[in-house]
Amino acid sequence: MQASALLVLVGSMLAGCATSPPRNPNNLCDIFQEKRGWYHTAMRQEAKWHIPASVPMAIMNQESSFRANARTRRTYILWIIPWGHISTAYGYAQAKNEIWHDYQRQTGAGGSRTDYADALNFMNWYITNTRKVDGIPVTDATRQYLAYHEGWTGYRRRTYASKGWLVTVARKVGHRAQQYQQQYDACKDRLKGGWWENFLDWLF
Repeated sequence: MQASALLVLVGSMLAGCATSPPRNPNNLCDIFQEKRGWYHTAMRQEAKWHIPASVPMAIMNQESSFRANARTRRTYILWIIPWGHISTAYGYAQAKNEIWHDYQRQTGAGGSRTDYADALNFMNWYITNTRKVDGIPVTDATRQYLAYHEGWTGYRRRTYASKGWLVTVARKVGHRAQQYQQQYDACKDRLKGGWWENFLDWLF
């Protein structure tokens, strides 16, 4: 009986690490219930970075729709021949090559932009540095997203001010982060899981 329960729990945690997007991306409780590996990763990183998981998750939703291999639109030569992408933004966090390499150099982290845990760690690192560099609270998802999109220098120069569409998107991210937090506050006790699951999370 215990062996079968163990297999079920392992299977559910592995399923939570799968690269398919969550079925209901608009509800954080549903996301974490479906993808148990994401939940445990998010909780570990929340404790590590002291950033509510609702903030990077709202930004990740906007940036990649939780798709591991998300890329920007392709460019074409003569409207026919594929020729790269608009930018090097890639993965869950849509991190560009240069900033991803800066993150790796500064933190000593390896990882992959297509790995949920690595991408979330990058986002929490970026959010932390945004607070240090631009003075934006880690809970202010609207302004955090503007700095995430425009870069730290771009935010200080207010490059977003001439981009009405971006300001609208940033407000959408802020609203989603608030919704995510309200949803999580209502289900966090239910999400904790039993001792078997928490043991397996610690083990793996």
